[in-house]
Amino acid sequence: MVFKRRDPKPLLRAAFEFLWPRGGWARAFHYIKHRVRRLPDTPEKIARGIWAGVFTTFTPFYGIHFVFAAFFATIMRGNILAALMATFFGNPLTYVPIGLVSLQTGHRLLGSEMQEGTERSFGGKFIDASGDLWLNLKHMVLGEPQDWTGLSVFYHEIFFPYLIGGIIPGVIVATICYYLSVPLIRAYQKRRKGAIKAKFEAIKAKAAAKAIDRKKKAD
Repeated sequence: MVFKRRDPKPLLRAAFEFLWPRGGWARAFHYIKHRVRRLPDTPEKIARGIWAGVFTTFTPFYGIHFVFAAFFATIMRGNILAALMATFFGNPLTYVPIGLVSLQTGHRLLGSEMQEGTERSFGGKFIDASGDLWLNLKHMVLGEPQDWTGLSVFYHEIFFPYLIGGIIPGVIVATICYYLSVPLIRAYQKRRKGAIKAKFEAIKAKAAAKAIDRKKKAD
């Protein structure tokens, strides 16, 4: 295949780079920031996309954040590519604090309490629930009995409180990112337009000078 890597990346290395990208998360953040600022759209539309992407990271829909980010961006008439990039606000370094804040907020709003040990096994519960889901789907296909007890517990103790509780912190953080992004993107675009205009003027002046030189030689 044309686009296939010549040296396939080992699975262990790929997993490690997912948790810690080459160059670190700081470099990855600056790369995403650079790409977002260069998007060919208005600052407000790009910022609405960022809002959608950041808000999505406060939802429990792990694995399909891109889908929900694009959906919210479409509804808000935001830049979809900016929304997809902004989902990197949620990463292995931030998912746990985001999840715990959302979960704690959800339990308070619902008038319930987090079960003892939930905080320590937050990530594990998502992994266990995914395993139970696939196992039950497999049993369904094979005609074997299914046990949805674990998923039911997961839904009531983790998923639903997370879904409800992520709304408030998600809106707050996404709105902060929106109002920070608009002036930064506008200033960057203005500076970039000025640089492009200056470069164009320099090329134009150079061409005019060459034309004058050619005219003098002709005379």
